[in-house]
Amino acid sequence: MSVETNPRLTGRDGTASSVRGSRRAWMAGVAGAMGASACANGVALAQDETSEKEAARSRIPNPIAVSTYSYWRYRDDSKLSIEECVDLAADAGFDAVEVLHVQMTDESNGTLQRIKQRAFRRGLSLCGMSTHQSFVSPDPAERQKNVDHTIHCIELAYAMGIPTIRVNTGRWGTSGSFDELMANKGIEPTLEGHTDEEGFGWVREGFEKCLPVAEKCGVVMGLENHWGLGRTAEGVLRVIGEVDSPWLRATLDTGNFLENQYEQYKQLAPEAVFVQAKTYFGGGTWYTLDIDYDRVAETLRAVDYRGYISLEFEGSEAHETAIPKSLAMLRKAFA
Repeated sequence: MSVETNPRLTGRDGTASSVRGSRRAWMAGVAGAMGASACANGVALAQDETSEKEAARSRIPNPIAVSTYSYWRYRDDSKLSIEECVDLAADAGFDAVEVLHVQMTDESNGTLQRIKQRAFRRGLSLCGMSTHQSFVSPDPAERQKNVDHTIHCIELAYAMGIPTIRVNTGRWGTSGSFDELMANKGIEPTLEGHTDEEGFGWVREGFEKCLPVAEKCGVVMGLENHWGLGRTAEGVLRVIGEVDSPWLRATLDTGNFLENQYEQYKQLAPEAVFVQAKTYFGGGTWYTLDIDYDRVAETLRAVDYRGYISLEFEGSEAHETAIPKSLAMLRKAFA
C-alpha cells in the first residue's frame, strides 16, 4: 500500500502532507539533537582544554636541592662540613640538600642525627646521597667489598631519612687517571681478557645482592649515567631492565651525556627517581656543556617527573656567586 492510499498516513485531503510534515519535524529534531550534541562536545573539549591549562598552572614546581659537592668540587681549599653546607643551602633558599658521601668526615649515629636535625630546623629535606662503587672487576672479593659498601651507604641514608642514593655501575679502570678518562669523553678500553658482557653480569649481580637491604630500608638506588658501563642511557637502562626491581631506578645527571644529550635525557627520563643538574659558571673543571634547562624541564614534564632537581655546580667561579645564579636559573626553568 502506498503512502497516498494509506488512510493512517494521509491528510484529510488524501495527500501525504501530514507525513511530509512529520518527516520535516523528525529531521528537524535529529538536526537539533546533532547540533546539541556537537555543541555539548565542543563545550566538553573546551572544558578539557581549560582543565589541562589549569592543571598546568596548578602543578607544583619541582623542588630544587643542592649537592654538598657544589660547595667543595674536590678542591683542597673548600672542603666544607655537611652541616656548613646545610646552613649555606638554607641561606641561599634551596628546598633540600643532597649529601656527597665522601665529603662526610664522621659517620657515627650522633653525627648523622645532628645533620638530620640541622636540616629539619633550617626547613630543608635531606633528599639524596651520592655514593661511589664499582662492580666492574673480575675479582669476586673486590665486587663483594663494593656490595658491602653500597649496603652500608643504604643504611646511612636510612638513618638520616634520605629516600634515595646515587649508585654507579663502575668502570674498568684502564685509564691512567680521571683527567685522561675525561679527555677521552669517559670512554676507556676493557680490561685485557674480559668483555663488557662480563661486566654487565657482575653489575647485575652486585645490585641484586643489595636489593633486600634497599627494600627493607625503603631506599631507592638511583643508577647514574656516570662513566663506565653506565656512560650511556642504553647502558643504564640495560642494568635497570635486567635487575627488574622498583628499588633500582635511574639518577639522571644532565652533565654526563657528552653525545646526543637531549635524546639520551628522553631515554632515561621515564626511569628517573632523581635528577642532578650541572652548571658551569666560570668554566667547567674538565669540560663545559651548554645545557638548555627549559628544554630539560619540558622533557621531564612529559613523563610527569615531579621529584627533586639537585644542583651540582662544577665551574671555576666562586660558589658564593655561582650557586645563587644557578638556583635562579633552575627555579625559572622548573617553575
